[in-house]
Amino acid sequence: MPALRLTLLWHQHQPFYKDLVSGRYRLPWVRLHALKDYYGMVKLLDEFPNVHQNFNVVPSLVTQIQDYVEGTAQDPFLNVVAKPAKDLSADERRFALQYLFQANPTNVIGRYPRYRELWERFREHGASPERAERLFTPQDFTDLQVLSQIAWFDEFFLEEKDVAALVQKGRQYSLDDQKFVIAREQELMAKVLPAYKAGAEKGSIEISATPFYHPILPLVCDTNAGAISSAGLPLPQNRFRHPEDAREQLVRGLDLHEKVFGMRPRGVWPSEGSLSEEVLAIAHSLGVQWMATDEGVLGRSTGLFFARDGAGRLPVQLAEKLYNIHRYENGSTAMHMVFRDHTISDLIGFVYSGMPPAEAAKHLIANIKEAAKPVLATGRDAVVSIILDGENAWEYYPKSGREFLRRFYDELQGEAGLEAVTISEAIARHKIFGQLQSIVPGSWINANFNVWIGAPEDNRAWDYLNNAREFYAQNAARANETQRNLAFEEILIAEGSDWSWWYGPEHYSANDRDFDELYRKHLSNVYQALGETPPDYLALPITGAEVRPAFTPQTAYIHPKITGDKIRYFEWMGAAVYAADHRAGAMHGKQFLLDSVYSGIDSTHVYGRLDFKDKVPETNFEIVVNLESWAPDEPRPRRAVRLDAAVHERSIKEWKIEHGAEGHALASSAGSDENVKVALRRNFEFKLPLAWLLAAPGAATAAERKAAASAATSKLRLRFSLWQERLPVDALPLEGWIELQVLSEGDLLYAVT
Repeated sequence: MPALRLTLLWHQHQPFYKDLVSGRYRLPWVRLHALKDYYGMVKLLDEFPNVHQNFNVVPSLVTQIQDYVEGTAQDPFLNVVAKPAKDLSADERRFALQYLFQANPTNVIGRYPRYRELWERFREHGASPERAERLFTPQDFTDLQVLSQIAWFDEFFLEEKDVAALVQKGRQYSLDDQKFVIAREQELMAKVLPAYKAGAEKGSIEISATPFYHPILPLVCDTNAGAISSAGLPLPQNRFRHPEDAREQLVRGLDLHEKVFGMRPRGVWPSEGSLSEEVLAIAHSLGVQWMATDEGVLGRSTGLFFARDGAGRLPVQLAEKLYNIHRYENGSTAMHMVFRDHTISDLIGFVYSGMPPAEAAKHLIANIKEAAKPVLATGRDAVVSIILDGENAWEYYPKSGREFLRRFYDELQGEAGLEAVTISEAIARHKIFGQLQSIVPGSWINANFNVWIGAPEDNRAWDYLNNAREFYAQNAARANETQRNLAFEEILIAEGSDWSWWYGPEHYSANDRDFDELYRKHLSNVYQALGETPPDYLALPITGAEVRPAFTPQTAYIHPKITGDKIRYFEWMGAAVYAADHRAGAMHGKQFLLDSVYSGIDSTHVYGRLDFKDKVPETNFEIVVNLESWAPDEPRPRRAVRLDAAVHERSIKEWKIEHGAEGHALASSAGSDENVKVALRRNFEFKLPLAWLLAAPGAATAAERKAAASAATSKLRLRFSLWQERLPVDALPLEGWIELQVLSEGDLLYAVT
């Protein structure tokens, strides 16, 4: 019988946040993800001994974890968390408010009621540290300091009795609680790397390597590679060409891997799946046996496009290409290569978080089997490769996705004819390899390098790097060894992919300015290490883009006609507006179909409008609107209502509105009710009675309005999502809810002025 093998690779990576000159960490994400994700991801496999996996652990992440474990990391975020709240300065209090709420509002913050309470208070004051700081007491800050750390604790760690007791306490934390949390953080981080080493030694996992500081190797070899994979791409003014640096980055990565994990890695996931023939030759010369990248690179290299049918399946000739292990041979260079299934990988990253874990796990298993079926039917073995981010996705899953992973691994372990193996195991068992004689340079994102080069910000960053590299070449010889080593280390750090990830139009985060300043600091350190003053331009920001405003609250009652056929601007004036930012964050690949949401109330109804990014999708889909009413100080919604609209051929086929877990019907397209309206033409619109949500604006006299507006009020929460093939593919908001205050029209005015 032909075999179906799954090679699943989790990529564990964080940028290099440490400033080598000051020794300080600019951002806390190495520590927080090491607490939350890395340990549990490998520890979970103890429960499933027949599920073998691959983990790619980036060397610069390893060194930062070691820094924390050894107690030598200078982390200002940790210092603020550990300091007694009564001793925090005004700047430190504002710092805490700015950074300690940077977490998923539903699955991280929302899991802890007191943490959510503090977050909502912060948001009510415009998410402005300066405006909110005076409203937080020392006890508020202590609770925030403790909960902002517990919220990142690994699920295994949360099960320990003393930690569980601290979670149960819920609020009114003490300085002793703070000290306990800080001490436990270091203990947990110390478990991470040994857990990976133990997993590799017993054969349940294979650990692959990446170039040390996560550079885009083809661009470090030659920035002109950007125009090879994307014809006509604007390039930096100065050509950066340092294949010797690319080699050094890879050598250092392989060496550190061997030192920490006790074995030389056989395989490499090149940063962002970025490959070129020059990179393959370097890797081969260093003894690397396999490398991995995306199906797009295979497609461009073979002149194929992996187009799937309506069910997401490949025809047999394309399936045979993708679900295979390839052997690249060109001159003296030889390399085994695996190519990730882009579609299935993205389902884990962006879709399954919105489904019940058991349903998602079964869907994933079925997807893997269906994908490989055309190959197996020919009598040949199939290898399906799933490769994705192993940390950021889990913020979007309840409880870090552990129930989903457990159910998936349990299904996987019990599925006859399907085995989960390491990539080296797959190579050893494979019989008929695909043959490649050439590779078109590309990455896992669109089989090109446009995320990291081509945009004005990206090219400016490359030019600044080139200037620093040339300065080093011209001045290193006159410096002492310590100075040379520091300067060159800073160059290698600046070659990392993470800086240009955030430059340009594709991505944003709340920390864009931090990344920009840290990148320029690394370059400045090159000059300072060699005894020179950095150029003036390194004092100026490279990034110029601002994040698109996401939410504007309702300012007045609205009374729009619900037709869906055209946008009547003045009818929606005063509505709350939530606008999507179509740039990605730390995870690339999100499918954006929705653009913005308008919503608001009048005295009797709630209204909503959903605008699509381009036009109404041509494929069949379902729009789901979840609405909840919340009363002050109540722990759960007063009433939850769900609107479902099935769309076929760009028109609503049917719709229904239900409430309660049992789905009690309120209205449907089969009946008629003048108080309810649902429409879709160029956009989707609805209205329904506030009474269905047990919500109605209270009357208030003019004298009472100011007090009423500042007091706790009833709220409505809304969330729009679009589903295709019973999978949630886009939502607004992606995290959390849109909130409306249930107030009289006059009170609304006082609430926003």
